[in-house]
Amino acid sequence: MEDIFYRYACRLPAHFGTFSPLSSPDSGALRERIPAYLKDYVSAEAAQTAEKLEHGTGWPQLLASDYMRFSKDGNRVCFEKAYFRRRAILALLALAEIIEDKGTYTNHIADGIMLLCEESGWQLPAHNSSRRDAPQEPLPSPSRPVIDLFAAETAAELSVIYNLLKDKLDSITPILCKRIASELETRIIRPYLNGHFWWMGNGNEPMCNWTPWITENVLLTAFLTPQTDATRRETVKKALYSLDCFLKDYGDDGCCSEGVEYYRHAGLCLYNAADIISSVTGGLTGDVFALPKLKNIAEYVARMHVGGAVGDRTPFSPFFFNFADCSPRAGMSGAREYLFGMRVQSPLLCAFAARSWKESDTKEKLLGLSADCEEGCNIFHLLQTLGTASELDAYEGNSGQEEAGGKNTKESISYPSVGVFILNRGAYSLAVKSGGNGDSHNHNDTGSLTLYKDGKPLLIDAGVGSYTKQTFSADRYSIWTMQSSYHNLPEIDGMMQLAGADYRARDVESGEDSIRQDIAPCYPPEAGLSSYIRSVTCSETGVTVDDQAVFSDGNAHSIVMNLMLSEKPAIDGNVIQAGETGSIRVSTSGQGADSSAIQAEKIKIDDERLGRAWKDSLYRLRIPFTDEIHIEIT
Repeated sequence: MEDIFYRYACRLPAHFGTFSPLSSPDSGALRERIPAYLKDYVSAEAAQTAEKLEHGTGWPQLLASDYMRFSKDGNRVCFEKAYFRRRAILALLALAEIIEDKGTYTNHIADGIMLLCEESGWQLPAHNSSRRDAPQEPLPSPSRPVIDLFAAETAAELSVIYNLLKDKLDSITPILCKRIASELETRIIRPYLNGHFWWMGNGNEPMCNWTPWITENVLLTAFLTPQTDATRRETVKKALYSLDCFLKDYGDDGCCSEGVEYYRHAGLCLYNAADIISSVTGGLTGDVFALPKLKNIAEYVARMHVGGAVGDRTPFSPFFFNFADCSPRAGMSGAREYLFGMRVQSPLLCAFAARSWKESDTKEKLLGLSADCEEGCNIFHLLQTLGTASELDAYEGNSGQEEAGGKNTKESISYPSVGVFILNRGAYSLAVKSGGNGDSHNHNDTGSLTLYKDGKPLLIDAGVGSYTKQTFSADRYSIWTMQSSYHNLPEIDGMMQLAGADYRARDVESGEDSIRQDIAPCYPPEAGLSSYIRSVTCSETGVTVDDQAVFSDGNAHSIVMNLMLSEKPAIDGNVIQAGETGSIRVSTSGQGADSSAIQAEKIKIDDERLGRAWKDSLYRLRIPFTDEIHIEIT
């Protein structure tokens, strides 16, 4: 494991500096910097929320029966919606009070604080276990706190409120802030320092987005509330080690194996955790931001954007190349990406973040914050947004990579650590997945491709539905979105790819305009494949896919190519029109090959999470062949 952060552990100062959740020295300076349209939005949403609270509605109940639903039937949404809405209401009201400074919402904030402090546990039902992959307990135990993602987020929210609103809360009663401090000590500080949770890291044990995400929030808790230097020193030491454990699982190319959505919890939380440590140690660890690996991690989100990260492409696509448990609509970028870009000196990321910011509506700019938010809002990230908004509004820099005329029509990106290859050629934006089926949040998709034309989806990766108990269980791959047959991949005699690190592509070769790989090892031995060579080429006139299967017994086998579309296809022999976006021409060879026997299946979307990415239906083409298939997409 490379010693990137922990090498500073022996050089920590005797006394730590202060850390502020504000980008300005004080609340008054922040208020002056916030654009009026954002102030007005927060004020209006807070007023609407307060009105509901005053009429007896608004604060959700958190019921034991809803918590236990996860253990009984796998449903995690019914509890989580109420849980996240409660925290979003408190964040919204606290944000409005910080901005307005009128005392309007202090009583409601006191209600929210006490509601959170009186919860039996802050961890979600799906995370209610002390050991990795251990069975979850049906209810939280107050005597055994679990620090999961959202226990840590809850702690950070209360810590920000303590730090910025303590005087106002003390004017009501000092009991409020004393209660916050007591709960943070019991639920976060003591368990963090005296225990070990899997996400903290242990040598070569694999980590994921949990590590920087929780570490960021624990650091906020330690430095926004009164703690001794000894407590802070031990917290920082553990944080430094955890960040190294996280980074060991990243290649130097900076690719996030969990996809763009999780970059926002992985790469961006890594930035904030590192920035907090640098700030409180007088810049001791600031050199890490000069490392190429950190810059590559930062720029990943821009490079995964459909249409490419560079150039002034209009219109701005809402899509990203997605794999693993990532939505193709992975969210807009803004302040945190911009700040990370500034820290690693990336004009590319700064320009991308500013462009995305300007294309976002006000609610998107504020990370979904609303009076009816059911997905949670991180108040620290919201404050970063408000403090950076005017700079983003005024930003006119470019990515530093534009070609003459303002567009870059030929761009190639390679992430060999995960096996992701991206080609942008004129109107066509192509991603090919290589690597293997052992990634964090894995889908069995090795060899699959995703294609956009003029920023519109043509061949798609559906993404993932709402999380349930099944999603992270032994039955994960019975979910259709996880299966290779619902990616742009073949079935061999009815057999799909298998999950696990052993099921990997081999002989991967990437050229200037093409990617070639053998995906036979991803299928079970019973499929009898000696090789399955997939070659994908992209040019300004379109994309071609050439597949050739060779079987060890030398006989003809039944193969079905699956192609996933977002638009209803019109089939005319061997030509398929994919809505109004593009066309697909298929030719096959081999004994019994008949490319005219193409079928289209309609897949109804009845899942809320998938429904946010797509319309009410997706479509799967089923194309039979025996050994060779040639596909032209224009």
